[in-house]
Amino acid sequence: MAKTIVVKQIGSPIRRPEKQRATLIGLGLNKMHKTRELEDTPSVRGMVNSISHLVEIIEERG
Repeated sequence: MAKTIVVKQIGSPIRRPEKQRATLIGLGLNKMHKTRELEDTPSVRGMVNSISHLVEIIEERG
């Protein structure tokens, strides 16, 4: 079973650079308080770290 992480959007993309908005959409997040279960890969971790002020990791599974 692959390791996964649950990511929750806690910040609004309003008045943020377009690159940060695109990263949120790439993670499948576009509305406040939406959660998403994603595979725990280095690319996903890098995306989460680049917008760490807008998202939080709720849980790590696997």
